[in-house]
Amino acid sequence: MTEHVWSYGSTSGPLAWADLTGFKVEASDGHIGKVDKHSYEVGDAYLVVDIGVWIFGKEVLLPASTVARIDLEEEKVHVNITKDQIKNAPEFHRDIHLEDPGYRGELGTHYGLGGLPWEGPSGSHRA
Repeated sequence: MTEHVWSYGSTSGPLAWADLTGFKVEASDGHIGKVDKHSYEVGDAYLVVDIGVWIFGKEVLLPASTVARIDLEEEKVHVNITKDQIKNAPEFHRDIHLEDPGYRGELGTHYGLGGLPWEGPSGSHRA
């Protein structure tokens, strides 16, 4: 894989200045949730997706490289992974995992992205 796990791919579509919060997330096999938070930082881009129902909410972290395309008009983010892959992702806790390189490596492996090292905003590799 030539694209970095924590970077949006060239096929993602229009990204500049778009606020994806609230956009529907469409897995390769159907609707899975909504974007709750996102980052465009180089080498540290991701989506936090709420896949739960109201009180029983569950959030997952999706590396930016899972984004296949973004439809600004329909307010949808299409990802190239299945609903089951997303539902079965390693448990995510925002307070702990956003900065945890071990968790990010586990996610890369889970999504079949090769567990590539995470480059934080400073550009230094974290493993």
